[in-house]
Amino acid sequence: MTVPPPSRPASAHATVQAGSLRHRLSGDLPGGVLLLLAAAVGLGWANSPWAASYRTVSNTVIGPAAWHLDLTAAQWASDGLLAVFFLVVGLELKRELVAGSLRDPRHAAVPALAAVGGMVVPALTFVLVVRAGGGQGLHGWAVPTATDIAFALAVLALVGRRTSGAARVFLLTLAVVDDLLAILVIAVAYADGVDLGPLLAAVAAVAAFAVLVRRHPRRPVARAGLVVLLVALGLAAWASLHTSGIHATIAGVACGLAVPASPGPDGRPSVASRLERHVRPWSAALAAPVFAFFAAGVPLAGAGGAGSVLREPVAWGVFLGLVVGKPAGVLGTVAALTRWTRLRLPGGLRPRNVLGVALLAGVGFTVSLLVAELAFDEEALADAATLAVFVGSLASAAAATVVLRRQASRQEAERYSAARTRGLGHEPFSTP
Repeated sequence: MTVPPPSRPASAHATVQAGSLRHRLSGDLPGGVLLLLAAAVGLGWANSPWAASYRTVSNTVIGPAAWHLDLTAAQWASDGLLAVFFLVVGLELKRELVAGSLRDPRHAAVPALAAVGGMVVPALTFVLVVRAGGGQGLHGWAVPTATDIAFALAVLALVGRRTSGAARVFLLTLAVVDDLLAILVIAVAYADGVDLGPLLAAVAAVAAFAVLVRRHPRRPVARAGLVVLLVALGLAAWASLHTSGIHATIAGVACGLAVPASPGPDGRPSVASRLERHVRPWSAALAAPVFAFFAAGVPLAGAGGAGSVLREPVAWGVFLGLVVGKPAGVLGTVAALTRWTRLRLPGGLRPRNVLGVALLAGVGFTVSLLVAELAFDEEALADAATLAVFVGSLASAAAATVVLRRQASRQEAERYSAARTRGLGHEPFSTP
């Protein structure tokens, strides 16, 4: 008689399902798709017959005024939820610096310097275009300088296994350095008058967070208490930075960089890796999409329609900065470094193999939308920059997809030809 296998308890089944969902949301592709859908819904709703309800939701004030937290729903999305997104950025930065692509300066030098070139050239492109159009809105020079690491990796995931691992490492290194530089730009160039007292309180909160996050209590009650204390310190750092005049999302980056990223002595994953595994799904499924939903809600029907928005020099400065300036800056830097110095691309890449990744660098989206929100108080300029970020990011993603697929097909053909020449078979990926 066959004994049936024991049935899995309902609670265990639910746990497995939750873990599977969390794993899917941690991938590159689902996060990028959710981000794009949320932005499309926000843009569509803001230009639908129900646009008034969208504005009502965006402008609903939530929070106590006594603590300077009486923010609108849209402000909570950019100042509050986006801190979760930047916490993941900080964790990824720390992991790459300690055990990843930024650990070896020889491998990181070219993509890291390419990130610098990929910020300088689009900024110059923006300045030239806006100056030629009258000069209004020059303070938005940083809008086209950012690369959205989540969206860019999602596009790369669409190409799938046909893309070389070296190209992904190059993009990841470039985007991580780009994010770090964008964070510095936000903190320095777009600080709204710094109040030293709250800033020092934020520094103290992050320092306490850095000390406590290295503790490893064994008792479950002590571990739960430590988690509560760490969350409280993170919130205190966020609130203090918000009051100080520096954008509060910097608190997320600071806390992420404070987390240890070295593997444990028993071979366990690092604290940074474990925390990123838990936080990333919330960032991908909630924080970034909600921000994109509010940030992309540009009303195109008012003040002359979409044509009026697109006539703004700021819109063309952002669009050309992303679509032309970003890849030109990345490719130009790579070509100069590999030609005139001893630095070389990692993983056997050649400069011509970097074109698709350079185009992907023009996917600004989340960080560019945030900078546009910080840079422009004028509604017309903010709307023009937001729409240009949306269109420019999509154009860059589409161009990169075409180029990456062609490059992958050419590389497969070269491998197939080489295999036939060596007499190793007639199929490039034959199953043994």
